[in-house]
Amino acid sequence: MKNLSLSIITLLTFSICAYSGTAIENIVDKNKNNSSPSFVSSYLKGHSFGIGLGQTFLHGDFSENGQNSITVDAYYEYKASYSFDLLINGHFSGHKMGEKESNLTGIAAGIKGKIMNFDAFTPFFVGGLGFYLPTVTRSVNNVITESDSKVTFGTHFGLGADLELNQNYTVGLIAHVHNPFDVEQELLPEIEGFYYKLLFTLLYKF
Repeated sequence: MKNLSLSIITLLTFSICAYSGTAIENIVDKNKNNSSPSFVSSYLKGHSFGIGLGQTFLHGDFSENGQNSITVDAYYEYKASYSFDLLINGHFSGHKMGEKESNLTGIAAGIKGKIMNFDAFTPFFVGGLGFYLPTVTRSVNNVITESDSKVTFGTHFGLGADLELNQNYTVGLIAHVHNPFDVEQELLPEIEGFYYKLLFTLLYKF
């Protein structure tokens, strides 16, 4: 009787071990398939195009020769990893104040760093460099004069948050500051100033 009990216990032990081993192998194989390079690559990589709609706030020479107004920006985003994306912003806007006017044109590229991921909600920061072409039509010696058109380098940074609605559409908010370097003029005073934008964003991922 004792030998029979020992045989039954031994048989049950081997059966449980065999089942557990098979189950573990299936889980490992499933995880390997899910973490394959093609799966990770298809999840991470992606191109997105979108727009930002909101208010542009002027400072310096820009605010002295133009008024804040509603503007539209263009955005391109390349999702490179879980934590960092490439974000490119393009914008043009004209701001009038009577006979005076400030025109702002820029293309800025930066690194978008995700602070955290909370379900589909992701706050982030962005910073980088860009090329800017700011011009102003202003009063110089009581004469309305347009400044020279010169491309200058500059910096930009911002904070925002994204909400992924599905695999294709993402909405969000961004506060984006652009600071073109001072633009020297041949005969007129140089152009100094910066501007920032508070925008709703909508991106479509391909």
